[in-house]
Amino acid sequence: MWQGKVGSLAGVLFFLLTISVAGGHPCSARNFGHGSLVCECGASYCDTLEPVSLPPLGSFVKYESSKAGRRMERSEGSLLDDPQQAGLQLKLKTFQKYQRIKGFGGALTDSAAINILALSPKAQTNLLKSYFSEHGIEYNLVRVPMASCDFSVRLYTYADTENDFELKNFSLTEEDTKMKIPILQQAQAVAPKPLSLYASPWTSPIWMKTNEAMTGRGTLKGKPGDKYHKTWANYFIRFLDEYAKYNLTFWALTAGNEPTAGDIIFYPFQCLGFSPEHQRDFIAQDLGPALANSSYKGIELIILDDQRVMLPYWAEVVLKDLKAARYINGIGIHWYLDFLAPIDLTLSITHHLFPEFYLISTEASTGSYFWEPRVVLGGWDRGSKYSHSILANLNNYVTGWTDWNLVLDMQGGPNWSRNYVDSPIIVDAANDVFYKQPMFYHMGHFSKFLPEGTQRIGIQSSKWTGLEYSAFLRPDGSAAVMVLNRTPKDVPFGISDPGVGYIQAVATADSIQTYLWKRSTGDTEQPSSRSSQR
Repeated sequence: MWQGKVGSLAGVLFFLLTISVAGGHPCSARNFGHGSLVCECGASYCDTLEPVSLPPLGSFVKYESSKAGRRMERSEGSLLDDPQQAGLQLKLKTFQKYQRIKGFGGALTDSAAINILALSPKAQTNLLKSYFSEHGIEYNLVRVPMASCDFSVRLYTYADTENDFELKNFSLTEEDTKMKIPILQQAQAVAPKPLSLYASPWTSPIWMKTNEAMTGRGTLKGKPGDKYHKTWANYFIRFLDEYAKYNLTFWALTAGNEPTAGDIIFYPFQCLGFSPEHQRDFIAQDLGPALANSSYKGIELIILDDQRVMLPYWAEVVLKDLKAARYINGIGIHWYLDFLAPIDLTLSITHHLFPEFYLISTEASTGSYFWEPRVVLGGWDRGSKYSHSILANLNNYVTGWTDWNLVLDMQGGPNWSRNYVDSPIIVDAANDVFYKQPMFYHMGHFSKFLPEGTQRIGIQSSKWTGLEYSAFLRPDGSAAVMVLNRTPKDVPFGISDPGVGYIQAVATADSIQTYLWKRSTGDTEQPSSRSSQR
């Protein structure tokens, strides 16, 4: 992993232990020798952030996290009338309006739930507040696997009784009733607004599958419209019914996690194969009507939930069929094969072909490739990889970004498949502590400051730069700009909001920054020529 220049460990630790984090409690820093630091939390102490508050008109606030040790450190400054020096300028184009933001979050897998519950009650509360409360990073999205996935400690579904086409024996498991459901209820209790939950199934019961196994190459028996497909559609409804009994309602469903995985011989994890044609017909004939005729007809349906390399082809097959498209709201993407799929040739093209269907990133994790270490405590580059992906996605019409496991252990598990990866929060249950990784704070630079309803706007650089950036108008009318510097050098630059003011800034080496400022009603630059939402 690339290593930037940092000061002595003693100096960095002293700095981190004494700084104030946005008026909250400072980071209790630990260094595991991986290039940057983690913040340790437990039952008696955890770093916090204050609720977002903006300075008066004419001033701005900056939040910064860096490889050198800052963790969402807050500072304020005054907007200038004009640039104080020539150089790189990022100019807002507020008349250029793009997609609205849905939100940011992570997945509550069985593994994540096991790790949360391995902590003492007070430490659990601190962890959930870190993710979901106003004193944390304010996640609003939670992806919930329907039954087991590769991050479970056993393989199961909710209807394992053979040939139970009426789903008389459908039942949630202890993983739901004693683990995920109580955690979701606690998360909602500390969140300032209702959470948007969405569910994804990995596999159907094996008696419905062509290969009669949860893993490996296999799809549903029969064809769309038959009893297997009707039963699988009703399985979704029954899941929603059972969670509703616990006062948990879902914003959306995906039609199935990574449907292309079920077409791979000897695929090692739970899967259920669908081609785009099969998914199209299943939605048109079975899942769509089942949802429309249920009490959940307002729930949103997301297709694909797989690698973006499948786009735009997958969307063209499914969404050009009007019978299927009328039941569909969005397109879910995973990041694992992004290196094979240029973003402009996948996401941007798909948006322009189907602008009425939103794009949303539904899964990402680091440490997943076989050549990588699984958990890297303090790995700054992994956080930068998150911010790079989020910015690239947002700049190409994606409306939200969902991390994979909310929490894992020191090994990157547990799970039945030994498919270990990294996570923004790592639990050390033996010591009743958890570590907030750089990934956690990178996520926070977006999730805390881009609430649902935020709209991306145009921003233009005066010259080429290695900085990565995006601009937004928040629901309260204030502006937000995120700037990522993945280089080992400080980069001076300015932010120009015409008619409002100018920020003279420096993108610190290996840092992520969020700038926020109030704007007067009507402070919108007029275009020099006709522009439209794109």
